[in-house]
Amino acid sequence: MSSPGHDADALAASLRERFGEDFAMPDALGDAGAVLARLSARAVHRRYADRPVDPALVRLLCACALSAPSKSDLQQRDIVIVSDPAIRTAIADVLPHMPWVRAAPAFLVFCANGARVREVAALRGKPFPNNHLDLFFNAVGDAAIALATCLYAAEAVGLGGCPISEIRNHAALIDRLLELPEQVVPFAGLCLGWPAAKTQISPRLPLALTVHENRYRHGDLAHALDAYDRRREALQPYESQYQPERWGVAARYGWSEQKARQYAVVQRADFGAYVRAKGFVLE
Repeated sequence: MSSPGHDADALAASLRERFGEDFAMPDALGDAGAVLARLSARAVHRRYADRPVDPALVRLLCACALSAPSKSDLQQRDIVIVSDPAIRTAIADVLPHMPWVRAAPAFLVFCANGARVREVAALRGKPFPNNHLDLFFNAVGDAAIALATCLYAAEAVGLGGCPISEIRNHAALIDRLLELPEQVVPFAGLCLGWPAAKTQISPRLPLALTVHENRYRHGDLAHALDAYDRRREALQPYESQYQPERWGVAARYGWSEQKARQYAVVQRADFGAYVRAKGFVLE
């Protein structure tokens, strides 16, 4: 069993690796230190042991995920457990660069649901004047919170996970495979399994850029990115450069160059049309 002192040390060490700075540890962390240490050290897992995940455990994790906060208690999220091998294969086939989608012992799809609250209004004989952007926005937020909570619950029992946002590259296909009704759209997949190996902490942008007090501060982005790129390249270098045939080979290749290249290519430009075709109004 870990001690509060050990937990605080582990928390401080993982935060130092994550953000590149030292954090003062409050005196009264107590047993919460173990929870925070686990959260601060979390990592994505894409390689899994050849060991099944009990369906009862998957269902339990779904229940924990759906216990998460929901905007105005509207509960605008659903989870589809993909246990049919044919459906899983069809999803994996369109994501060949992500072999973990095929290999993971369990795979879930988190959906944003704007339909249920409209159906409730109709059942109760009430008008529903809120079919506009906020309906979609709230449903997506609910799905995201449920996904994050499911991942946290999974890690608490020793599982590892990897969210799969790229299912939205094939939203219409996923829609057909899962037989999603109007105003229910896929938000992200989630691979789950028992980790085959320990994975490294991914360094994050410094809190000076991402945590603000009272007012948003722009800061010196170029200077902060240069320091972040250098730190991340030293700790977790990219195995290859993105589209070198188009952009050439950079002498220094950090996070900012990777993301700039990644988003220099049009991605999911048809997603808005798909969402509108599903009955959402985005104005």
